Amino acid sequence: MGGHRRVKRTFHKGQVLRLTIEDMAFGGKGIARVETEKGPFVVFVQNAFPGQTVDAQVAKCKSRHAECRLLKVVEQAPFEVELPHQPIPGAPYATVPMDVQHEWKERTALDLYRKIGGVEDIDTLYQGFVPSPLSWHYRNKMEYSFSEIRHDLDTDEKVDDFGLGFKHRGTWWAVENLDADSGLFDDVVESTLHDVRAWCESTGLPAWHPPKREGFFRFLVVRKSHAHDALLVNLVTTSDAPLDVDGFVACIRGLWGDRVKGILHTINDDKGERVEAREGKSRVIWGESTVTEVLHGLSFGISMGSFFQTNPTSAERLYAEVLALALEGVETRPDSVIMDLFCGTGTIGQLVAKHAKTPVVGVDIVPSAIQDAKDAAKRNGLTGVDFVAADAGKFLLEHPEYQGKIHTVILDPPRAGISPKTLRKVMRLGAERLVYVSCNPATQARDLVALREQGYALKSLKLVDQFPHTAHVEAVALIEKIPGFQPTLQS
Repeated sequence: MGGHRRVKRTFHKGQVLRLTIEDMAFGGKGIARVETEKGPFVVFVQNAFPGQTVDAQVAKCKSRHAECRLLKVVEQAPFEVELPHQPIPGAPYATVPMDVQHEWKERTALDLYRKIGGVEDIDTLYQGFVPSPLSWHYRNKMEYSFSEIRHDLDTDEKVDDFGLGFKHRGTWWAVENLDADSGLFDDVVESTLHDVRAWCESTGLPAWHPPKREGFFRFLVVRKSHAHDALLVNLVTTSDAPLDVDGFVACIRGLWGDRVKGILHTINDDKGERVEAREGKSRVIWGESTVTEVLHGLSFGISMGSFFQTNPTSAERLYAEVLALALEGVETRPDSVIMDLFCGTGTIGQLVAKHAKTPVVGVDIVPSAIQDAKDAAKRNGLTGVDFVAADAGKFLLEHPEYQGKIHTVILDPPRAGISPKTLRKVMRLGAERLVYVSCNPATQARDLVALREQGYALKSLKLVDQFPHTAHVEAVALIEKIPGFQPTLQS
């Protein structure tokens, strides 16, 4: 037996701990230290922060630390302020003053560039923090869930009921009813959401029951154009019963009036907890299928499924930083080209083309996204920008006219960052400068190591607050080729 003894863990999975949070790590992890016979033991609690006393449940325990999910805040931190909105799980920092939120994001993010990215001079390269113009009501899209299991905020208990709101923290099956403005989205929509819930319940059709994977009403998604104060509404249901289309349209238009530009109905019979059905159909049951958003004077038609920056007012500031870096010194390079790589529907490429005399080329492997980008550029009357459906690694072979001309590449990858294989494809483009936009500084810091090995060094960095009251922060980095460096590229 002795040869198979397992290491005794300090805590076991599912154990509930009462903890005092002392410090903060990147990504919204509060740090607590528990005294044990072997000395202080580190415990991370997602969405907790210094000064709080919390109850947390152990999700994972390793030999040197444990990771917990937050169950309940027992005592608030001394600096927390009263919240004028309904608290929701998606805004864990809503009671924290903005200057404190900014300090946390800045300190924990820069620490990543030192520890993961090996950037010892980050304090010298760092160019500052860009706050969001709006601290409240900044989001342009919100997704609400239906459930037959409701978490009662007064009793802290689960009850069988017809719920519509947000998933209770730490659960995928229980919903907290949203009965008032959360402060993140549209105050009129959220303060009348209970009326939508009442109409749905009055039909006699059930809300989705996540454990049983059955029911009718599943999600309500609302998109908003900040530029035109317009709304696009999508009701997601199963195909178990016919929807009273006229009744639902009358309910939505009666509540939100002329602001409503389009209403959609999506059938989703998938068992998973996601809005988009792998199989199923979405149709416009009233009005239009898109709303229009405006960034830096350019118009972008946005459908319910389009990817678009969630905080458009802050996105303007983010893109202003990208533009400044992309256009820097461009007048001295009359024959050079700026590439918007992984351009999607071409938002950044169009903005650069509006201001640059230099040609711009947007590249993405998805043909439908490229077609959307071309259509948008035409609507905006832009010249000097071309969009090409191509793989980054084969681009110069298929388009030799760009050989030796790509001076600056703009990258805006997903949260996972850039894969090593894709990074090598980027290197083959031979650009002198990379403008790397990241929604996850942890993966950007990791990618800096690989870039340095291929002869590129970080020259400047800014952080942009796209999501107030959460742990998320975006980064804009300028990365330049090291003079005289000869990288060894592998396939």
